[in-house]
Amino acid sequence: MIRKILAAGCFFVVTNTTFAQSKNSKQSILPIGVFDSGTGGLTVLNAMLTMDLFNNTTGAPGADGKPDFDAEYFQYLADQSNMPYGNYAAEKKTDLLKEHILKNIDFLIGKQYAVNTTGINWINKEKPPVKLIVVACNTATAYALPEMKFYLNKKAANIACIGVIDAGAKAALEWQQKNEEGLIGVFATVGTVASNGYPRTLLALAKTMGINEPLIFSHGGLGLAESIDRDWDYFVDTLHQTRQTYKGPSVKNKNYTIDTTLLPIYNFSNASNKLLCEYDDKGSCLDIQLNDPSNYVRYHLVSLLEGLLKNSKGKKMNTLILGCTHYPFMKDSIRFVLDEMYNYTTNGIYRYREVLSSKVELIDPSVETAKEAYKTLMKMQLANKSIKEKMQFFISVPNTALGEVALQKDGWFTYQYKYGRVAGENKEYVRVVPFDQKNIAAATYNRFREALPKVYTAIQKASQ
Repeated sequence: MIRKILAAGCFFVVTNTTFAQSKNSKQSILPIGVFDSGTGGLTVLNAMLTMDLFNNTTGAPGADGKPDFDAEYFQYLADQSNMPYGNYAAEKKTDLLKEHILKNIDFLIGKQYAVNTTGINWINKEKPPVKLIVVACNTATAYALPEMKFYLNKKAANIACIGVIDAGAKAALEWQQKNEEGLIGVFATVGTVASNGYPRTLLALAKTMGINEPLIFSHGGLGLAESIDRDWDYFVDTLHQTRQTYKGPSVKNKNYTIDTTLLPIYNFSNASNKLLCEYDDKGSCLDIQLNDPSNYVRYHLVSLLEGLLKNSKGKKMNTLILGCTHYPFMKDSIRFVLDEMYNYTTNGIYRYREVLSSKVELIDPSVETAKEAYKTLMKMQLANKSIKEKMQFFISVPNTALGEVALQKDGWFTYQYKYGRVAGENKEYVRVVPFDQKNIAAATYNRFREALPKVYTAIQKASQ
């Protein structure tokens, strides 16, 4: 008998009732799988590695001085080759996105990964399948939960799959219940915003919780997650001039326009090459391109607040859901800019105080997702009691043995090839390999070390 739980379309568990009632020791010693379109999902893994909210002996709520997942080990997958997921909807390729996501599921429940030997030749190595999947990606959760559910049923994998949207929405509503009702901002990728996943979930959960229907305002952060993961189309740290291949906000971008009248408010950093200008022969700047994650934060938060000014909802924003697992990397910058905007004046008048609270609660869905994962592990009686192996960190890279692949100078797919592919062709566009010094930049490792020390240590141990 298959039991189904589907709450607000964003969190589901697929499990066999008989299996849940009798612990399977062979499955309990398997790892927990976590995947994202890139490295942002490591923030969810970090929450799982550091969380102490339950008693490890009884599973009951209450810290016991030990990390809740202390006995577990993990497999992490960054689908770097196919990211950013947020652009597939805009390119009318959500069917292709779903195909990528199901391939990620297939990899995690599978038993092999790849190693490149001579550039175009690959060999397979063995890995254990996972016992639980955490989808640490808002866009994947928003677009592909039904497909993941069907796929896991079809595979008869008896594996629970946990997404991040329901967890983030619940945390936002619970915070407002305990504090003060205000407008809930959703700061997510363009794809997640286009899916309407967070508003739909917030409204459904509010009804279930018996509370007032929340006011919601969403903004898509084009290029922010991509710049954090150093996507060539949005951020190249060696650049010193503008380029035609740039896809992010700019003066010339009609959908994500840098409004030159707002330049004093954006207050972009122009240190080094963080801001690029296209000059005319008189030295005037004809176009502006962002080339640093902190400048993307500034552009998008100002744009969000300007949107609120034009579409006042009657309440101030006091809650902001970081609806992309990459965004917690920039939490300090986000908080700093919001404080700066609260105090920003134009002609002695506070520009944003009518729409912005003095304190904005930043909702990181990672912790709530980790809670759901722990509860599911206990419910299915899959807690590891015996063997704990070394963690594994994997990343998708272009399959150089597939002759058609088109690569940029940095070795990743070109934008045209990435979004020009057609779903259903059954081609092996990528191979999944371990993290190494080539497929993960040194600057990215430094970010892990500073922001996610537990994860960084685990990555270092995995590579030994």
